Amino acid sequence: MSAFGRRPGTTGRPAFGVAKPMQGGMPASTTAIHSEPKLNPENLSPEMEVMARLDQRSSAEAMIPEKAQGFEASVHKIKEQVLPRLLERVDPEAAATLSKDELTEEFRPIILEVLAELRITLNRREQFALEKVLVDELLGFGPLEELLADPDISDIMVNGPYQTYIERKGQLVLAPIQFRDEQHLFQIAQRICNMVGRRVDQTTPLADARLKDGSRVNVIVPPLSLRGTAISIRKFSAKPITLDMLCQWGAMNQKMCTALKIAGASRFNIVISGGTGSGKTTMLNALSKMIDPGERVLTIEDAAELRLQQPHWLPLETRPANLEGNGAITMGDLVKNALRMRPDRIIMGEVRGQECFDLLAAMNTGHDGSMCTLHSNSPRECLGRMENMVMMGDIKIPKEAISKQIADSVDMIVQIKRLRDGSRRVTNVTEVIGMEGDVIVTQELFKFEYLDEDKDGKIIGEYRSLGLRPYTLEKARQYGFDQPFLEACL
Repeated sequence: MSAFGRRPGTTGRPAFGVAKPMQGGMPASTTAIHSEPKLNPENLSPEMEVMARLDQRSSAEAMIPEKAQGFEASVHKIKEQVLPRLLERVDPEAAATLSKDELTEEFRPIILEVLAELRITLNRREQFALEKVLVDELLGFGPLEELLADPDISDIMVNGPYQTYIERKGQLVLAPIQFRDEQHLFQIAQRICNMVGRRVDQTTPLADARLKDGSRVNVIVPPLSLRGTAISIRKFSAKPITLDMLCQWGAMNQKMCTALKIAGASRFNIVISGGTGSGKTTMLNALSKMIDPGERVLTIEDAAELRLQQPHWLPLETRPANLEGNGAITMGDLVKNALRMRPDRIIMGEVRGQECFDLLAAMNTGHDGSMCTLHSNSPRECLGRMENMVMMGDIKIPKEAISKQIADSVDMIVQIKRLRDGSRRVTNVTEVIGMEGDVIVTQELFKFEYLDEDKDGKIIGEYRSLGLRPYTLEKARQYGFDQPFLEACL
């Protein structure tokens, strides 16, 4: 018997979830955001303008964002009435086996029946919008679907059921969405994790997952999160981003772009360094475009998010421990196994711990062109972090030996920063030359210099070439790129 069209009051499986109507609007305590009033800089000296800006920021009042109105608000209001009755007529287990298009077809007559009972008349446009919202609620990610579909949004940060922020064009703004309650949000978080074989609950309150398009997801639930379930989603562009595109967007100049292209094609060992949200993964994906199509590339990550633009690419992903604490596969385990898989290059999504030693060993044993990302504020700090991460392991090696291995393995460090105006810039391209005593010697090829700030808050700066002969020129010569590499750096 079909699971659809079941009448209210009939016995059977419980309805999907706990369907409570959405409450209109958000609590004032969670919707307030701080906004800085606009300054009138006329007749103010630069020093007075800066002090006036500080005074206005300290005395700024909280502002309540406007609630969604019009067509969208009316559809959500109707959804609150239709959803409970719809769930009474649908077997959620049977609904979960259908695709979104199939479920929409099955829902259409049931929705019309419910609307007739409620004496609500909709035009064709409103009916299509209502069907989409209801299907997103049952099979998709509920209110998150409209944010995930927006190409201008790069980050989604859910801080409990009543507050969601998004990053659009480098700026954080409050999103006009909400969840019914904490249980509704927790169910969506579980749905995201279950799609990739991860679990999140009170026993394992932390989880890293990914969406089908490769977007990275982090979930943390109570009791660790005090405001309720928190979901952080880092979206990635559906269109592959290249170094030329980054150059057009102002992340680097043409000479830096040329030098990085040659570094990727000439199999330099590259470490991409930067802070959270600075664009390390985007840069790694762009550099991967320069890899020869005939090379075998293995990527190793905690949650697979890299989208390499090569035909011979095999992604590997770590596995967390089970409830008994057994069965965990770490990045170090995958690096050791990858060495037996005949790779030409090994690329690690992010180095956080003792697996750094395994990566250095791979770089230093015939796998030229390996790359990784890590968090640090400058190229010099990047080298210090790599030393510390190797020392986190059980391998007892003198610090001098670790420094020498880093100097022998790493060819180039690309430093990326997310500036306060939201722009992402390549601030340093640095070569690792070797050792001088106990110190790793580096040479800076390019740097970004801050000059000023315009009236809209946009940072003005220039990319400078230091005019130094690159130490890695001999490596570029092996691939025939020595002359253009030298011209780009001078």
